[in-house]
Amino acid sequence: MSFIDELNRAHREVVNGERKTVALRRHYDAGVEDVWEACTDPERLSRWFLPVTGNFRVGGTYQLKGNAGGEILRCEPPRLLKVTWLFGPNPGFSEVEVRLSAEDGGTLFELEHIAEMPAEMWSQYGPGATGVGWDLSLLGLGLHLSGGVQVDEETFHLTADGRSFITTSSQAWGEAFKAAGAPADQAAAAVAATAAFYAPEEESPA
Repeated sequence: MSFIDELNRAHREVVNGERKTVALRRHYDAGVEDVWEACTDPERLSRWFLPVTGNFRVGGTYQLKGNAGGEILRCEPPRLLKVTWLFGPNPGFSEVEVRLSAEDGGTLFELEHIAEMPAEMWSQYGPGATGVGWDLSLLGLGLHLSGGVQVDEETFHLTADGRSFITTSSQAWGEAFKAAGAPADQAAAAVAATAAFYAPEEESPA
């Protein structure tokens, strides 16, 4: 499986309003029930995403290890999941919605993340700040559904494949940023900052 081919399967969209929206849409060659289970079963989720704990019902809460947590707002198996997506000590509004539908013998996966982002963060990184992370997650889901070997999230950015994936993902979000109205120079600066954040250059030994 080519990581870049996996990346190119996704369509990206940005809404640059008062609340920022990053959206991804892609096809998986797996049935809706299988994709739903991969996204909601705690044991399977830990294999391609992160360990999760919580009270898994509408109105209940969840917590991803070392990452976001929040409330389960809607859960309509096997089609729709909506949660608040809160991270850090003073999170603002942030919600993630995942929608699944049958398509061409497989599943159309749609993810939308709407959030209030600090102006300085959006100005520096643009949509890639969250978009690259979601691209990495969708790669993990694709590998899981196909039975492929999972990447090591802690070291993937140090590999040639990982750096290429992150750079290409950052560029893709830069294009989506421009399509949403961002000036070309702002989008280019955001691409460079995002790639450097997710895949920093290794320091040469002194």
